[in-house]
Amino acid sequence: MVVIMDQPWFRKLFGGPAKVPPENTQTRADHGDPEAQFSLASNYADREGTTPDDALAVHWFLKAANQNHALAQLNLGIMFADGRGVARDKAQGLFWIGKAATQGNPAAQHDLGLRCRHASFGKLPNDAMESKLEAYKWLRLAASQGHRGSEAAFETVALIMTREEVIQANQRTAEFLTASAKHGQL
Repeated sequence: MVVIMDQPWFRKLFGGPAKVPPENTQTRADHGDPEAQFSLASNYADREGTTPDDALAVHWFLKAANQNHALAQLNLGIMFADGRGVARDKAQGLFWIGKAATQGNPAAQHDLGLRCRHASFGKLPNDAMESKLEAYKWLRLAASQGHRGSEAAFETVALIMTREEVIQANQRTAEFLTASAKHGQL
């Protein structure tokens, strides 16, 4: 009877699924798993007790970001904007943060709103108004998701806007939400 129970067909019938060794994060990341890629990147960017490896963090954030991983896009954007692991490139930073914000990530929306608000200072009047409208929109979207500090930030932006600008910014916010709902992003 022992010989019979040792047969592969018997194990398949009564033994349950064969045990598969768990893959480690590196292996999953190498096979294209965006969550594993994000995890690796985060580990490289924020190493406790050792020196971060920002270049490797950027490498893995980029792989996950290219698969629409919103947190990877946000982190990659911040790394470009700050020049961590790559040459400082504010345009690339805004591009990646904007992608994450468009996907509905409240932290990215908050960050983008603050960057737009900052960009409104010292610009020509039309450019400054455009930056304020975008700042209000992104901060309001982040606030609607309960992101800490966003409500106070969008209210602060509203204080330096005209009534017409606030109406226009609210319209932009509504249009964004409508377009996102149609595309299933939010």
